[in-house]
Amino acid sequence: MSLPDHWIKHFFIANSNLEQLCNDEALEIYTNLQESGFEKSNYLMAQIAIAHHNRRELDKAIESFRHLQSIDPYRLDNLDTYSNLLYVNDLKTDLGNLAHHAVSIDKYRVETCCVIGNYYSLRSDHQKAVINFQRALKLNPQYLSAWTLMGHEFMEMKNSNAAIQSYRQAIEVNKRDYRAWYGLGQTYEILKMPFYSLHYYKQAQQLRPNDSRMLIALGETYEKLEKIENALKCYHRACNVGDIEGMALINSARLYDNLNDVDNAAAAYTEYCLSEHKPTTYSGDQANLYSAYRYLANYHMKKGQLDDAYTYAYKCLESEETKEEGKALLRTIASIRGQQDNPEATMDAMDVTNCSIAPETETVDMIPSNTI
Repeated sequence: MSLPDHWIKHFFIANSNLEQLCNDEALEIYTNLQESGFEKSNYLMAQIAIAHHNRRELDKAIESFRHLQSIDPYRLDNLDTYSNLLYVNDLKTDLGNLAHHAVSIDKYRVETCCVIGNYYSLRSDHQKAVINFQRALKLNPQYLSAWTLMGHEFMEMKNSNAAIQSYRQAIEVNKRDYRAWYGLGQTYEILKMPFYSLHYYKQAQQLRPNDSRMLIALGETYEKLEKIENALKCYHRACNVGDIEGMALINSARLYDNLNDVDNAAAAYTEYCLSEHKPTTYSGDQANLYSAYRYLANYHMKKGQLDDAYTYAYKCLESEETKEEGKALLRTIASIRGQQDNPEATMDAMDVTNCSIAPETETVDMIPSNTI
Protein backbone atom coordinates (compact mmCIF):
# COMPACT_ATOMS: atom_id res chain seq x y z
CA MET A 1 0.00 0.00 0.00
CA SER A 2 1.41 3.36 -1.00
CA LEU A 3 0.69 6.31 1.24
CA PRO A 4 0.63 9.94 0.07
CA ASP A 5 3.79 11.89 0.73
CA HIS A 6 2.50 13.84 3.72
CA TRP A 7 4.12 14.66 7.04
CA ILE A 8 1.42 12.80 9.00
CA LYS A 9 2.56 9.61 7.25
CA HIS A 10 5.78 9.71 9.25
CA PHE A 11 3.80 9.83 12.51
CA PHE A 12 1.89 6.75 11.44
CA ILE A 13 5.02 4.83 10.39
CA ALA A 14 6.85 5.73 13.60
CA ASN A 15 3.89 4.67 15.75
CA SER A 16 3.61 1.39 13.83
CA ASN A 17 7.31 0.72 14.40
CA LEU A 18 6.91 1.44 18.09
CA GLU A 19 3.94 -0.96 18.32
CA GLN A 20 6.03 -3.63 16.58
CA LEU A 21 8.89 -2.94 19.04
CA CYS A 22 11.11 -1.66 16.22
CA ASN A 23 12.39 1.00 18.59
CA ASP A 24 15.47 2.13 16.68
CA GLU A 25 13.48 2.90 13.54
CA ALA A 26 10.75 4.67 15.52
CA LEU A 27 13.28 6.74 17.45
CA GLU A 28 15.00 7.83 14.25
CA ILE A 29 11.72 9.02 12.69
CA TYR A 30 10.63 10.83 15.84
CA THR A 31 13.99 12.58 16.09
CA ASN A 32 13.74 13.70 12.47
CA LEU A 33 10.22 15.01 13.09
CA GLN A 34 11.45 17.02 16.06
CA GLU A 35 14.16 18.55 13.91
CA SER A 36 11.58 19.35 11.21
CA GLY A 37 9.59 21.76 13.37
CA PHE A 38 7.81 19.58 15.96
CA GLU A 39 10.34 20.07 18.74
CA LYS A 40 7.62 21.38 21.10
CA SER A 41 5.25 18.47 20.52
CA ASN A 42 4.36 16.76 23.80
CA TYR A 43 3.27 13.69 21.88
CA LEU A 44 6.69 13.31 20.28
CA MET A 45 8.44 13.75 23.63
CA ALA A 46 6.29 11.00 25.16
CA GLN A 47 6.85 8.63 22.23
CA ILE A 48 10.61 9.15 22.40
CA ALA A 49 10.51 8.42 26.14
CA ILE A 50 8.58 5.20 25.47
CA ALA A 51 11.12 4.20 22.81
CA HIS A 52 13.93 4.68 25.33
CA HIS A 53 11.92 2.61 27.83
CA ASN A 54 11.55 -0.22 25.33
CA ARG A 55 15.29 -0.12 24.63
CA ARG A 56 15.98 -0.45 28.38
CA GLU A 57 17.60 2.99 28.43
CA LEU A 58 15.94 3.75 31.73
CA ASP A 59 17.83 6.89 32.69
CA LYS A 60 17.14 8.54 29.33
CA ALA A 61 13.48 7.57 29.54
CA ILE A 62 13.09 9.00 33.05
CA GLU A 63 14.84 12.21 32.02
CA SER A 64 12.50 12.55 29.03
CA PHE A 65 9.39 12.04 31.16
CA ARG A 66 10.62 14.53 33.75
CA HIS A 67 11.21 17.11 31.04
CA LEU A 68 7.74 16.43 29.63
CA GLN A 69 6.17 16.79 33.07
CA SER A 70 7.93 20.11 33.65
CA ILE A 71 6.50 21.42 30.36
CA ASP A 72 2.98 20.03 30.84
CA PRO A 73 2.44 19.18 34.54
CA TYR A 74 -1.26 18.32 34.07
CA ARG A 75 -0.68 15.70 31.40
CA LEU A 76 -1.69 12.21 32.57
CA ASP A 77 -1.15 10.33 29.30
CA ASN A 78 1.65 7.73 29.51
CA LEU A 79 2.07 8.41 33.22
CA ASP A 80 1.70 4.69 33.84
CA THR A 81 4.86 4.04 31.81
CA TYR A 82 6.67 6.72 33.79
CA SER A 83 5.59 5.07 37.05
CA ASN A 84 6.91 1.71 35.77
CA LEU A 85 10.31 3.32 35.24
CA LEU A 86 10.34 4.80 38.74
CA TYR A 87 9.32 1.39 40.12
CA VAL A 88 12.12 -0.45 38.34
CA ASN A 89 14.68 2.10 39.56
CA ASP A 90 13.32 1.81 43.13
CA LEU A 91 12.64 5.57 43.32
CA LYS A 92 10.04 5.30 46.07
CA THR A 93 9.92 9.01 46.95
CA ASP A 94 9.53 10.11 43.33
CA LEU A 95 6.83 7.51 42.75
CA GLY A 96 4.94 8.64 45.87
CA ASN A 97 5.08 12.26 44.72
CA LEU A 98 3.87 11.23 41.27
CA ALA A 99 0.94 9.33 42.79
CA HIS A 100 -0.13 12.35 44.88
CA HIS A 101 0.22 14.60 41.84
CA ALA A 102 -1.89 12.30 39.65
CA VAL A 103 -4.64 12.03 42.30
CA SER A 104 -4.78 15.80 42.60
CA ILE A 105 -5.42 16.08 38.85
CA ASP A 106 -7.91 13.23 38.26
CA LYS A 107 -8.22 10.22 40.55
CA TYR A 108 -10.62 8.49 38.14
CA ARG A 109 -8.15 8.09 35.30
CA VAL A 110 -6.74 4.62 34.58
CA GLU A 111 -3.23 6.08 34.57
CA THR A 112 -3.75 7.42 38.08
CA CYS A 113 -4.92 4.03 39.36
CA CYS A 114 -1.90 2.40 37.74
CA VAL A 115 0.52 4.87 39.35
CA ILE A 116 -1.04 4.27 42.77
CA GLY A 117 -0.87 0.51 42.22
CA ASN A 118 2.82 0.70 41.39
CA TYR A 119 3.42 2.81 44.50
CA TYR A 120 1.78 0.24 46.77
CA SER A 121 3.63 -2.55 44.99
CA LEU A 122 6.95 -0.84 45.67
CA ARG A 123 5.96 -0.68 49.33
CA SER A 124 5.24 -4.44 49.18
CA ASP A 125 1.55 -3.81 49.90
CA HIS A 126 0.43 -6.13 47.11
CA GLN A 127 -3.21 -6.40 48.20
CA LYS A 128 -3.75 -2.64 47.84
CA ALA A 129 -1.86 -2.69 44.56
CA VAL A 130 -4.26 -5.32 43.18
CA ILE A 131 -7.25 -3.24 44.33
CA ASN A 132 -6.01 -0.23 42.37
CA PHE A 133 -5.28 -2.27 39.24
CA GLN A 134 -8.80 -3.76 39.47
CA ARG A 135 -10.17 -0.23 39.79
CA ALA A 136 -8.34 0.72 36.60
CA LEU A 137 -9.85 -2.29 34.82
CA LYS A 138 -13.35 -1.28 35.91
CA LEU A 139 -12.73 2.05 34.21
CA ASN A 140 -11.29 0.38 31.11
CA PRO A 141 -11.42 -3.45 30.78
CA GLN A 142 -9.07 -3.23 27.77
CA TYR A 143 -6.33 -1.49 29.74
CA LEU A 144 -3.33 -3.70 28.98
CA SER A 145 -0.87 -2.46 31.62
CA ALA A 146 -3.30 -3.14 34.47
CA TRP A 147 -3.79 -6.79 33.47
CA THR A 148 -0.05 -7.40 33.21
CA LEU A 149 0.84 -5.57 36.42
CA MET A 150 -1.94 -7.31 38.31
CA GLY A 151 -0.50 -10.62 37.15
CA HIS A 152 2.85 -9.58 38.65
CA GLU A 153 1.15 -8.76 41.95
CA PHE A 154 -0.62 -12.11 42.10
CA MET A 155 2.75 -13.74 41.53
CA GLU A 156 4.14 -11.87 44.53
CA MET A 157 1.14 -13.08 46.54
CA LYS A 158 1.83 -16.71 45.47
CA ASN A 159 -1.57 -16.85 43.77
CA SER A 160 -0.53 -18.68 40.60
CA ASN A 161 -4.03 -19.32 39.24
CA ALA A 162 -5.03 -15.65 39.45
CA ALA A 163 -1.70 -14.62 37.90
CA ILE A 164 -2.24 -16.98 34.95
CA GLN A 165 -5.73 -15.60 34.39
CA SER A 166 -4.46 -12.02 34.47
CA TYR A 167 -1.67 -12.73 31.99
CA ARG A 168 -4.09 -14.56 29.67
CA GLN A 169 -6.44 -11.58 29.75
CA ALA A 170 -3.51 -9.31 28.84
CA ILE A 171 -2.75 -11.54 25.85
CA GLU A 172 -6.42 -11.37 24.83
CA VAL A 173 -6.13 -7.58 24.78
CA ASN A 174 -2.81 -7.56 22.88
CA LYS A 175 -1.09 -10.72 21.69
CA ARG A 176 2.13 -8.77 21.15
CA ASP A 177 2.57 -7.96 24.84
CA TYR A 178 5.80 -9.82 25.57
CA ARG A 179 5.52 -9.09 29.30
CA ALA A 180 2.39 -11.24 29.58
CA TRP A 181 4.01 -14.15 27.70
CA TYR A 182 7.11 -13.82 29.86
CA GLY A 183 4.98 -13.69 33.01
CA LEU A 184 3.22 -16.90 32.02
CA GLY A 185 6.61 -18.53 31.49
CA GLN A 186 7.73 -17.48 34.95
CA THR A 187 4.49 -18.71 36.52
CA TYR A 188 4.76 -22.17 35.00
CA GLU A 189 8.44 -22.26 35.92
CA ILE A 190 7.48 -21.74 39.56
CA LEU A 191 4.88 -24.48 39.18
CA LYS A 192 7.72 -26.76 37.95
CA MET A 193 6.18 -27.25 34.53
CA PRO A 194 9.18 -26.59 32.27
CA PHE A 195 7.54 -27.68 29.00
CA TYR A 196 4.80 -25.09 29.46
CA SER A 197 7.23 -22.38 30.52
CA LEU A 198 9.41 -23.18 27.48
CA HIS A 199 6.45 -22.54 25.16
CA TYR A 200 5.65 -19.16 26.70
CA TYR A 201 9.28 -18.08 26.89
CA LYS A 202 9.60 -18.86 23.17
CA GLN A 203 6.62 -16.62 22.44
CA ALA A 204 8.18 -13.80 24.46
CA GLN A 205 11.55 -14.27 22.76
CA GLN A 206 9.96 -14.07 19.30
CA LEU A 207 8.49 -10.71 20.23
CA ARG A 208 11.78 -9.52 21.76
CA PRO A 209 14.49 -11.34 19.77
CA ASN A 210 17.26 -9.05 21.00
CA ASP A 211 16.32 -9.07 24.68
CA SER A 212 18.87 -11.11 26.63
CA ARG A 213 16.42 -11.72 29.50
CA MET A 214 14.20 -13.83 27.24
CA LEU A 215 17.18 -15.79 25.97
CA ILE A 216 18.50 -16.48 29.47
CA ALA A 217 15.06 -17.65 30.58
CA LEU A 218 14.98 -19.98 27.59
CA GLY A 219 18.48 -21.25 28.36
CA GLU A 220 17.65 -21.98 32.00
CA THR A 221 14.52 -23.85 30.94
CA TYR A 222 16.51 -25.91 28.45
CA GLU A 223 18.89 -26.75 31.30
CA LYS A 224 16.02 -28.11 33.36
CA LEU A 225 14.99 -30.21 30.38
CA GLU A 226 18.64 -31.41 30.08
CA LYS A 227 18.98 -29.94 26.60
CA ILE A 228 22.46 -28.59 27.27
CA GLU A 229 23.38 -27.75 23.68
CA ASN A 230 20.27 -25.62 23.24
CA ALA A 231 20.93 -23.92 26.57
CA LEU A 232 24.48 -22.99 25.53
CA LYS A 233 23.18 -21.59 22.23
CA CYS A 234 20.75 -19.37 24.12
CA TYR A 235 23.49 -18.09 26.45
CA HIS A 236 25.83 -17.38 23.54
CA ARG A 237 23.07 -15.51 21.75
CA ALA A 238 22.37 -13.50 24.91
CA CYS A 239 26.04 -12.47 25.05
CA ASN A 240 25.97 -11.41 21.40
CA VAL A 241 22.87 -9.22 21.71
CA GLY A 242 24.13 -7.58 24.91
CA ASP A 243 23.58 -9.32 28.23
CA ILE A 244 21.53 -6.90 30.35
CA GLU A 245 21.85 -8.74 33.66
CA GLY A 246 25.26 -10.30 33.09
CA MET A 247 24.05 -13.85 33.76
CA ALA A 248 24.71 -15.46 30.37
CA LEU A 249 28.47 -15.80 30.92
CA ILE A 250 28.06 -17.18 34.43
CA ASN A 251 25.52 -19.75 33.28
CA SER A 252 27.70 -20.72 30.31
CA ALA A 253 30.75 -21.15 32.56
CA ARG A 254 28.79 -23.29 35.01
CA LEU A 255 27.51 -25.51 32.20
CA TYR A 256 30.98 -25.95 30.73
CA ASP A 257 32.31 -26.82 34.18
CA ASN A 258 29.61 -29.47 34.60
CA LEU A 259 30.66 -30.89 31.23
CA ASN A 260 34.32 -30.96 32.43
CA ASP A 261 35.23 -28.52 29.65
CA VAL A 262 37.52 -26.52 31.93
CA ASP A 263 39.12 -24.40 29.19
CA ASN A 264 35.81 -23.02 27.92
CA ALA A 265 34.59 -22.60 31.49
CA ALA A 266 37.70 -20.57 32.36
CA ALA A 267 37.29 -18.47 29.20
CA ALA A 268 33.67 -17.67 30.13
CA TYR A 269 34.61 -16.82 33.74
CA THR A 270 37.46 -14.60 32.52
CA GLU A 271 35.17 -12.70 30.17
CA TYR A 272 32.66 -12.27 33.00
CA CYS A 273 35.31 -10.87 35.34
CA LEU A 274 36.48 -8.41 32.69
CA SER A 275 33.00 -7.41 31.55
CA GLU A 276 31.10 -4.25 32.40
CA HIS A 277 28.53 -6.25 34.39
CA LYS A 278 30.78 -6.69 37.42
CA PRO A 279 28.61 -5.92 40.49
CA THR A 280 29.58 -3.10 42.81
CA THR A 281 27.47 -4.12 45.81
CA TYR A 282 27.35 -7.28 47.87
CA SER A 283 24.58 -9.39 46.43
CA GLY A 284 23.98 -12.66 44.66
CA ASP A 285 25.92 -11.28 41.70
CA GLN A 286 28.80 -10.45 44.02
CA ALA A 287 28.92 -14.09 45.09
CA ASN A 288 29.06 -15.11 41.42
CA LEU A 289 31.99 -12.76 40.87
CA TYR A 290 34.07 -14.20 43.71
CA SER A 291 33.17 -17.74 42.69
CA ALA A 292 34.60 -16.86 39.28
CA TYR A 293 37.79 -15.53 40.91
CA ARG A 294 38.15 -18.75 42.92
CA TYR A 295 37.62 -20.94 39.86
CA LEU A 296 40.16 -18.99 37.81
CA ALA A 297 42.74 -19.04 40.60
CA ASN A 298 42.53 -22.84 40.81
CA TYR A 299 42.47 -23.18 37.02
CA HIS A 300 45.65 -21.13 36.49
CA MET A 301 47.27 -22.89 39.46
CA LYS A 302 46.77 -26.28 37.81
CA LYS A 303 48.12 -24.87 34.55
CA GLY A 304 51.24 -23.61 36.30
CA GLN A 305 50.41 -19.99 35.43
CA LEU A 306 51.37 -18.60 38.81
CA ASP A 307 51.07 -14.89 38.00
CA ASP A 308 47.45 -15.21 36.88
CA ALA A 309 46.70 -17.57 39.75
CA TYR A 310 48.16 -15.05 42.22
CA THR A 311 46.04 -12.23 40.73
CA TYR A 312 42.75 -14.09 41.13
CA ALA A 313 43.68 -15.63 44.48
CA TYR A 314 44.45 -12.15 45.85
CA LYS A 315 41.03 -10.93 44.70
CA CYS A 316 39.45 -13.80 46.63
CA LEU A 317 40.62 -12.12 49.85
CA GLU A 318 37.98 -9.39 49.37
CA SER A 319 35.11 -11.78 50.16
CA GLU A 320 34.50 -13.63 53.41
CA GLU A 321 33.30 -16.72 51.54
CA THR A 322 36.49 -17.10 49.49
CA LYS A 323 39.04 -15.49 51.82
CA GLU A 324 40.37 -18.68 53.42
CA GLU A 325 40.72 -20.50 50.12
CA GLY A 326 42.46 -17.45 48.68
CA LYS A 327 44.97 -17.44 51.55
CA ALA A 328 45.69 -21.14 51.06
CA LEU A 329 46.27 -20.61 47.34
CA LEU A 330 48.60 -17.68 48.00
CA ARG A 331 50.66 -19.78 50.44
CA THR A 332 50.91 -22.58 47.89
CA ILE A 333 51.97 -20.13 45.17
CA ALA A 334 54.61 -18.60 47.47
CA SER A 335 55.97 -22.08 48.27
CA ILE A 336 56.22 -23.04 44.60
CA ARG A 337 57.89 -19.75 43.72
CA GLY A 338 60.38 -20.24 46.55
CA GLN A 339 61.37 -23.60 45.17
CA GLN A 340 61.64 -22.21 41.64
CA ASP A 341 63.74 -19.21 42.71
CA ASN A 342 66.27 -21.27 44.77
CA PRO A 343 66.63 -24.75 43.21
CA GLU A 344 70.26 -25.13 44.48
CA ALA A 345 69.13 -24.78 48.07
CA THR A 346 66.60 -27.49 47.46
CA MET A 347 69.27 -29.79 46.02
CA ASP A 348 71.64 -29.06 48.94
CA ALA A 349 68.90 -29.91 51.36
CA MET A 350 68.36 -33.19 49.56
CA ASP A 351 72.14 -33.96 49.72
CA VAL A 352 72.28 -33.21 53.43
CA THR A 353 69.35 -35.52 53.98
CA ASN A 354 71.07 -38.31 52.06
CA CYS A 355 74.35 -37.82 53.97
CA SER A 356 72.57 -37.95 57.31
CA ILE A 357 71.08 -41.29 56.39
CA ALA A 358 74.32 -42.92 55.09
CA PRO A 359 76.41 -43.02 58.36
CA GLU A 360 73.67 -44.88 60.19
CA THR A 361 73.85 -47.60 57.55
CA GLU A 362 77.67 -47.80 57.85
CA THR A 363 77.47 -48.01 61.65
CA VAL A 364 75.24 -51.00 61.48
CA ASP A 365 77.64 -52.72 59.04
CA MET A 366 80.65 -52.08 61.31
CA ILE A 367 79.18 -53.77 64.42
CA PRO A 368 81.14 -57.01 65.05
CA SER A 369 79.13 -60.12 64.71
CA ASN A 370 80.36 -61.57 68.01
CA THR A 371 78.72 -58.70 69.92
CA ILE A 372 75.33 -59.84 68.78
